[in-house]
Amino acid sequence: MSIRDVIATVNEMEKDGVIERYAIGGAVGATFYLEPVSTLDVDIFVTFQSDEGILSLKPIFDYLIARGGVPEKEYIVLDGFPVQFLPPTSPLVEEALVEAVIREIDGVPARVFTPEHLATIALQVGRTKDKLRVVQFLEEGALDPSRFETIVQRHNLDGRWVALKSALQL
Repeated sequence: MSIRDVIATVNEMEKDGVIERYAIGGAVGATFYLEPVSTLDVDIFVTFQSDEGILSLKPIFDYLIARGGVPEKEYIVLDGFPVQFLPPTSPLVEEALVEAVIREIDGVPARVFTPEHLATIALQVGRTKDKLRVVQFLEEGALDPSRFETIVQRHNLDGRWVALKSALQL
């Protein structure tokens, strides 16, 4: 199975009503816009269906186990690819999920966070590798700087952005 096949399976999950909406984030999401980077897993952010207000991965895991997926810690491994399903954890991630765009992997549509949201989320997370990803997005011209700064301001990350620019002398 390839990343393409993983996405095709996730598209089927959405079509079958197991998840409402998904978008790829993290390092794999960034590879739609930047040079590929080494990563251990695929982060898929999803809108969960929940009647009781309690989020459960059980329907996702049941669906994927029936199709050969193997649970491993917080992941479900689909033919060698660890996939992690995550709920939106902040208003920024919720916005990124809503505004995700369709990209293609070998003819298979995939919903992916915009480059501006990926960079803003990286800024928010703030690890060294995330800060470097923000710089990579900027240096490669992979995002709209004005849109990025608007998202940064909307989510009150101005201080982090100013600090990063100052540290990098941008």
